[in-house]
Amino acid sequence: MRVCETFRSLQGEGKKIGVPTYFIRTVGCNLQCLWCDTQYASSEKGEELSVDDIMELVKDEKDVCLTGGEPMLQKDTPELLKRLSEAGKTVVLETNGSISVKDVVYDNVIISMDIKCPYSGMHEKMDFSNIAFLKEKDQLKFVISDGADLEYAIGILEKYKPKCEAIFTPVGGMDIEPLAEEVVERRIDVRVLPQLHKIIWGNKRAV
Repeated sequence: MRVCETFRSLQGEGKKIGVPTYFIRTVGCNLQCLWCDTQYASSEKGEELSVDDIMELVKDEKDVCLTGGEPMLQKDTPELLKRLSEAGKTVVLETNGSISVKDVVYDNVIISMDIKCPYSGMHEKMDFSNIAFLKEKDQLKFVISDGADLEYAIGILEKYKPKCEAIFTPVGGMDIEPLAEEVVERRIDVRVLPQLHKIIWGNKRAV
């Protein structure tokens, strides 16, 4: 498995926001989102680590996040997630919604799946059949830039009716207040969250 970086930090996004977590960031991505804040994960060669290597790194960890780039591009990802789940770790898999997740549905794995909105430039790359694989424990995330993104996200939720919680987050650097006000005023059944790690550490790597 090609790994860009590993580090311990706080989970900055989603339902486990604020939880101390060990992060494994893989190399490579099949999308090029306009607002991407981890482009270096696609351009760097990283380090080749086996599943056993990674299991040794996280042996004392309770919470693990496999992120990218796009982890589902790595052929060892299903095996790693299976091993982490069997070891009793609570794992968050951050995936971009364009690659099937049907082979990584494990009890201890929270699938955190993005649905790219129009502003990203990648919304036509989504595999919406993935939504059917998501369970109540999982989460569906939308990064919102403007009103068009908001309407698009609402439309996806109305059409596919996911079993899991939906999370709206503004594009990094944007004020969260307008999005929050829209959600409250319109009674949209989602959770609005910031990117906590950026509030604490800004745009630093490995946080």
